[in-house]
Amino acid sequence: MEIVWMVLFAIIVLFLLGLVLGSFYTVQQQSRAIVERFGKYVRTATPGLNFKLPYIEAVVQRVSLRVQQLIVEVETKTLDNVFVKLFVAVQFRVVEGSEADSYYKLQDHIEQIKSYVLDVVRAKVPKMNLDEVFERKDDVGAAVKSELDVAMKIYGFEIPNALVTDVNPADNVKAAMNEIQTQQRLQVAASAKGEANKILVVKNAEAEAESKHLQGEGIAKQRRAIIDGLRESIAAFTDKVGGVNEHEVLNLVLLTQYFDTMKEIGVSSGSKVILMPHSPAGMSELVEQLRGAIITGSEATQK
Repeated sequence: MEIVWMVLFAIIVLFLLGLVLGSFYTVQQQSRAIVERFGKYVRTATPGLNFKLPYIEAVVQRVSLRVQQLIVEVETKTLDNVFVKLFVAVQFRVVEGSEADSYYKLQDHIEQIKSYVLDVVRAKVPKMNLDEVFERKDDVGAAVKSELDVAMKIYGFEIPNALVTDVNPADNVKAAMNEIQTQQRLQVAASAKGEANKILVVKNAEAEAESKHLQGEGIAKQRRAIIDGLRESIAAFTDKVGGVNEHEVLNLVLLTQYFDTMKEIGVSSGSKVILMPHSPAGMSELVEQLRGAIITGSEATQK
């Protein structure tokens, strides 16, 4: 009998302990608790210490009101037939006061959000080419937010924001895009190099033309100076020495000039051997050639 009383006492103690412990529970801040009575929803408990009927009521779900984020990967095709992967970050939370709807109306809200994101993105992106997807990814995110917010409000959820965090084409497409950029930059560089070479050639040609012009003026001045010197020498020699005519004086001056030139060639560094006729007939011919050249130059100068 004592054993029976002890067992009965233990059962009563456990019942009372369960009665006390099962009557009180706490709910954390920014969360709610769904309470059922025999499987029927009765209320939503707020943060703090709460009471429920032990063995009759039960907390079946604790719902967070914090903003949560879900990354959805979507693979789709663009208008120019390029397959890309878009990573969409969806921020969602349970609307305060709709905790019961979020629990009872939707079996799996994560899968539901993914389905809506896939549907919206695959309807939006195929209308844009690849460059537009990169440029207008914020428009894609805004479309996801708008469509998803309307659809999920029925189930007690709201969508604060939806962002397209990354656009990732296939590896071969990225390689082709990089190659296009490389070739365009090489084309610009080649064009710039060609313009630089063109300017350099033009400047060199202008410099050479200026150099030839100045060189020609120098040669002309040198020849005029030689002619003037010869003229003065002939006049001085005729005045000092009588009985000679101008042709003889000119021959003498030309021969003197000729031998002075030969002397300068001989003593100059790097000179080469020059064979020229020195017979009387050859000298006469040389004098005639020099005289003709001087007379021609003089006439050209006077003109």
